[in-house]
Amino acid sequence: MLLRLEAATVRLGGRPVLDAVGLDVAEHEIVCVLGPSGSGKSTLLRAVAGLQPLHAGRVLLDGRDQAGVPAHRRGVGLMFQDHQLFPQRDVGGNVAFGLRMHGAARAEQRARVAELLELVGLPGAGHRAVAALSGGEQQRVALARALAPRPRLLMLDEPLGQLDRSLRERLVVELRELFGRLGTTVLAVTHDQGEAFALADRVVVMRDGRIAQSGTPLEVWQRPADAFVARFLGFDNVTDCAVTGEAADTPWGKVPVPAGAPQGPRTLLVRPAGVRLVPAADGLRCTVAARTFRGTHVAVRLRPENAPPLEAACALRSAPETGDEVGVEFDAAEIVVLDGGPSGTPPQAPRPAQIRKQ
Repeated sequence: MLLRLEAATVRLGGRPVLDAVGLDVAEHEIVCVLGPSGSGKSTLLRAVAGLQPLHAGRVLLDGRDQAGVPAHRRGVGLMFQDHQLFPQRDVGGNVAFGLRMHGAARAEQRARVAELLELVGLPGAGHRAVAALSGGEQQRVALARALAPRPRLLMLDEPLGQLDRSLRERLVVELRELFGRLGTTVLAVTHDQGEAFALADRVVVMRDGRIAQSGTPLEVWQRPADAFVARFLGFDNVTDCAVTGEAADTPWGKVPVPAGAPQGPRTLLVRPAGVRLVPAADGLRCTVAARTFRGTHVAVRLRPENAPPLEAACALRSAPETGDEVGVEFDAAEIVVLDGGPSGTPPQAPRPAQIRKQ
C-alpha cells in the first residue's frame, strides 16, 4: 500500500477538523476526496504532505511512518488551486524548480523539462513568460512542475477550481488519460462532484472531518450512504419514510421500493428519472413550478399539494410548461432506500473507511 492513514486526527481550536480518519491508497490509484467547505478534505491533504502536523494517528508512505519527516523529504508532489508559479521565472524555470532542489544536472533538467512540456501539451514553451499564459496553460505548467521530480504520490488541491467549466471538463479528461499513461498515484481534493467522478478510480465523501462514504464513482452515485451524501450529490427528492414490504409510506403517498429493501423507519431517495409524469387524474397531482434546461433533458420542479416539492427529469420534447397540472407515478427501479434511520436523526459515527485498489 503506497499511502495509509491510521486514525489521523487534527484539532484546530479544540475541534477535530480531521477525526480519526483511516484511508488506504494503492499504487497507481486515483482517489478523489469530495466534500463541502469545512469537511476536512484540504486538511487531509496537508497532513499527508507534511504541512499540517497530526495530533493523533499516523501517516505512512510505503509502510514508513512519516512522523517528523519534513514535507520536502516525503517524496510527494503537491499542486495547489492557484498554481503558485514563480512569476520571475519562465515556464522552463518553473518546471525545473524541483529538479534543481534535488540536485539534478543541467542536462537532465533540460531533458526532463522538454519531456514534460510535451506531455502536458506545451511543447517548446520553456522560454515563455508565466504572465503570458492563459489559466489553462498555467495549470499545465503547475502540473508539469509537480510531476518533474517523479513523486511517489501526486496530490492535487482543487486543481481546476479557477478555470471555466468547459476548460475544466476538457482538462479533467486529459488528466485522467495522462495519469493512466504515467501510472501516477493521485490523491486529489475537490468540491466538484463532476470533476471527481470523471477523474477518480475511487471517490471519498467527507463530512465534519470524517469519511461519510467511499467507493467507485458508480457505487457512490447509484447508492449514496445516507441523506447527507445524497443531497451533496445534488439529489433533492430525499425524505423520511416507513418501509413495509415493497412499499414506503412517504409525504408523497405510497411509493414502491425495490424487493429486499430494508424495512422500518428509513430515508428514501427518488431519483429524478424515477418521477414519471402522467395525466393529472392518474397520479399524485402536481403543478409545474419551474423547468430548467440541462442539455440532455429538462429538470422539472413539481409542487404537490401538502407535500414536499419533487424534481423530475423529462425528455426535451415532452417536458410540460410552467403552470401545467400533471400527475406523478414512481418507478421502483429509480428508488433507493438509504442506509441508517430517518434523515432527521443524528448519523452514527462512521468507521474509518479503507480505500483499496481492486
